[in-house]
Amino acid sequence: MPFRPKSLLIACLLGLAGLSTGVHATESATPAAHAEPAHEAIPPARLKKALADYTRWLNTLQQRNEVAGLATAVVYDDKVIYEHTTGYADTATGARVTPNTVFRLASLSKAFATALAGLLIDDGRFSWDTRLIDVLPFFKLKDAQASSEATIRDILGQRVGLPGNTYDNLLEDNVPYEELVRKLDQVDLACHVGQCYGYQNVAFSLIGDVVYAETGDFYYHQVEKRLFFPLGMHSASYGRAALEMNKNWARPHRKLHGRWVPFEPREAYYRVAPAAGVNASLRDMEKWLIAQMGGRPDVLSPALLKVLHTPGIPTPPELYSEPWRRARLSKAYYALGWRVYTYAGQTLIFHAGAVEGYRTLIAFFPKYRFGMVMLRDSTGLAPADVAPMLFDDVLGLPHEDWAGVEHPLPRERRAAPRRRHVRHVHHHYRRR
Repeated sequence: MPFRPKSLLIACLLGLAGLSTGVHATESATPAAHAEPAHEAIPPARLKKALADYTRWLNTLQQRNEVAGLATAVVYDDKVIYEHTTGYADTATGARVTPNTVFRLASLSKAFATALAGLLIDDGRFSWDTRLIDVLPFFKLKDAQASSEATIRDILGQRVGLPGNTYDNLLEDNVPYEELVRKLDQVDLACHVGQCYGYQNVAFSLIGDVVYAETGDFYYHQVEKRLFFPLGMHSASYGRAALEMNKNWARPHRKLHGRWVPFEPREAYYRVAPAAGVNASLRDMEKWLIAQMGGRPDVLSPALLKVLHTPGIPTPPELYSEPWRRARLSKAYYALGWRVYTYAGQTLIFHAGAVEGYRTLIAFFPKYRFGMVMLRDSTGLAPADVAPMLFDDVLGLPHEDWAGVEHPLPRERRAAPRRRHVRHVHHHYRRR
């Protein structure tokens, strides 16, 4: 099927001089001027080349039919300087992806949970070190001492001591979340609380119970009130019903006989809303990215962002799972709903997400106030691996074709060592 990409390059391919002089093509999303620390500028010519290359690589993915539908944007210095959408929100009807098409965010949802927790902590509702057992009487781990010590920071920082992805298999088999969190005391701990990394969706979502216990309000309503509404994320929502009520939403797709075919989204991970429940459009995520990079201090203060982005527990496997990681990453940590990498000597704030039929990615370099977001309604490795190629261009690093877009054959058709099979694609992708 043909792809007709839509790209918007703002102040880039038409000339980037304005970016270095303070003249921008779009108005800042910041409602009022605010004092900020100095940030290092990216040379305009380098940024122009990076975005031109990014467009070329995305076009190659389209031509090879490696995506069903895709939406991506680049933000620099609180401005959206680039948008690109291509492909289909629904191949069956021919509905195309636009900047307002709503996608499932999967684990990009976690950053909304930690941001809300931080806002409620600023309100004095609880603290990062509030013990779960003091708020949730049902909470229990197999080790009594661990049960008495586990804090909100531990569950949101993926260091509660449980083995990675505890009970995700049962969640995917439609066992209710409420049952699973009450069975955590049946699981042998991998380490004492706070001592090792173990990625969680079920345990992470206990923050929703904490929010309800401490505010008397539903978790999703608090996120809408404290984050979606003030940031102008008008199409952002929680849950499958809200996704499908939107007139412009992306169906998940799988490839059959060389064609992308839509299918019905699954409910499982919507049941852990703080971990994986958000739906949002590219335009929504542009606003979220600006806020996370410090452009909306009226909503997310610099002090709160510093807490959310401070490296926490080390995550060594993140350094080796892909060629670009082995070459570029020297340190990897989980913060609070975010991963923090040292990428070629620079701090990179990052998270990826995946549920069946959707892939998402968000990343930014605080030093340069440069970031990107990518939303897809299909699987595949190559689109995500175009992101580090963009990072390399922006940082002026030697070029490497991490995604295989400059090879004559699509990546999945080239001879390569087979990956070890992992049943739960949601989590395999998250470990990448």
